[in-house]
Amino acid sequence: MSRSIRTLGALAACTVAATIGLTGCGGDDAATTGGSAAAGGSAPVKVGLITKTETNPFFVKMKEGAQAAAKAEGAELMTAAGKFDGDNAGQITAIENMVAAGVKGILITPSDSKAIVPAIQKARSAGVMVIALDSPTEPQDATDALFATDNLKAGQLIGEYAKAAMAGKPAKIATLDLAPGVAVGQLRHDGFLKGFGVAEGDPSVVCSQDTGGDQAKGQTAMENCLQKAPDINLVYTINEPAALGAYTALKAKGREKDVLIVSVDGGCTGTKAVQSGQIAATSQQYPLKMADQGVKAVVAFGKGGAKASGYTDTGVTLITDKPAAGVDAKDTAFGLQNCWG
Repeated sequence: MSRSIRTLGALAACTVAATIGLTGCGGDDAATTGGSAAAGGSAPVKVGLITKTETNPFFVKMKEGAQAAAKAEGAELMTAAGKFDGDNAGQITAIENMVAAGVKGILITPSDSKAIVPAIQKARSAGVMVIALDSPTEPQDATDALFATDNLKAGQLIGEYAKAAMAGKPAKIATLDLAPGVAVGQLRHDGFLKGFGVAEGDPSVVCSQDTGGDQAKGQTAMENCLQKAPDINLVYTINEPAALGAYTALKAKGREKDVLIVSVDGGCTGTKAVQSGQIAATSQQYPLKMADQGVKAVVAFGKGGAKASGYTDTGVTLITDKPAAGVDAKDTAFGLQNCWG
């Protein structure tokens, strides 16, 4: 979560160019949802959406939400995404191209919460409202507003659940994290520790590995942790792909039934994994809601309204079919009705 920066920059540039009708770029990475000019002759408000990738189901659903909102609001939506999670250079190029195209606002899920800030500051100086979705920048007020899950709370919920589910049994914890420099990963990790009631560096955390939120890397990370500490009995993962990778590694060792796995995201695949018992519980978040509210905020600003500001919590729900005493949760029937992907 390195590849050729030149290639990634070109990808983002082509994506944005395609959305505004320019030629010379191939591929199908761009999408446009446009409204026709209003009766008074005014042009539709242009809204930019920049996600981390085009392939992650979370961002696919976010894009769908933005497209639906843009259509309903009569706005023109421009989209761009990095080729992989962590493509800061591609996101910078996308911001620059969207500003040049005349967007009123940009919705962005920052791949690097610190490195993207100078590009965001330039966009805001040009009069463009910038809203972070899902992941805050560092500092958070580098954007005009943040529409996101409370990722600290998401982690805390599964930490509290894990503590209750362990029922006093001494924990040997593996944390399968995201990557350095990504706020959402750190917040979920910190929240899990807070919910479980241990501090960073506590000896009960016997292994920590980065996975980039990838299933194959999650499997490798779990294999490494089992080599280091074969008696692990609790696994926290940054997301459900990493959780399923961990489950595969545990199953290969015959440990899948005696290790508790908890996660965050609430995608449909992950929720089904909770239903089947591969994952004990997950904290579900709502990307469609983030995008819908973000597009509406940009349209309001573009029509003369005030800029959005501050933090808007788009909600999180603990999903499990094995509830633990004292921890509020919904079952997988609810989770499947509200999942994404």
